[in-house]
Amino acid sequence: MKQPLAYVHPDAKIADNVVIEPFVSIDHDVVIGAGTRIGSSVTILPGTRIGKNCNIFPGAVIGAVPQDLKFKGEYSTVEIGDNNTIREFVTINRGTASKNRTVLGNNNLLMAYVHVAHDCILGNNIIIGNNTQLAGEVIIDDWAIISGMSGVHQFCRIGSHVMIGGGSRVIKDVPPYIKASREPLSYVGINSIGLRRRSVTNEKIREVQDIYRYIYQKGLNTTQAVEVIEAEMPATQERDEILLFVKDSKRGIIRGYLPD
Repeated sequence: MKQPLAYVHPDAKIADNVVIEPFVSIDHDVVIGAGTRIGSSVTILPGTRIGKNCNIFPGAVIGAVPQDLKFKGEYSTVEIGDNNTIREFVTINRGTASKNRTVLGNNNLLMAYVHVAHDCILGNNIIIGNNTQLAGEVIIDDWAIISGMSGVHQFCRIGSHVMIGGGSRVIKDVPPYIKASREPLSYVGINSIGLRRRSVTNEKIREVQDIYRYIYQKGLNTTQAVEVIEAEMPATQERDEILLFVKDSKRGIIRGYLPD
């Protein structure tokens, strides 16, 4: 259902039951799936792909060209999955030649004024708080929560099931299953509440705690901690996910919290 005051380019591919409110602008080379609602004054630009049952609130701009001086007009996309809520004035930019796409998975909530820059890759079931800003090529894994007013440096990765406190400055990678806050951003414990809400057993939570004791609380450097964990702890999905994250980190992982 399109309101008469909305503009939809004739080449856009819009499912029959999409709701398009007044003053929306939808350009060519746009695909929008069934059940999605586009709020008033939303702008959707070329290269945007939006899945089913998304709810996009007024003022959002999706598919604008990257704010990156290296961008030379190459073809790229924004790819948004199903069941996402994108609140007021969120901006999501297209990719560059680096990855050629910016990706938002399924079942995510992006609160008002969030910015997702070029080539970011976001997974599923993520919550990003108001006014949080993601620089280019950030990766956020499933079930992560980033509280409001946070800023994430380009090329950083945030692991699965992470909880980041409000107003944080993220300049290093944040490994899976943990809580992070303070300045500089530091490990402050396991996200045990979030894990229990997702039916992770107490046994698994204790295992994750033991892993991070080696990484953050035994005076070992990261390389030493990885070697000890591999030697002394049996292989499990959680252990291997954490170790792979740490080994693959390009920016290095956040520090441990040292009390004053």
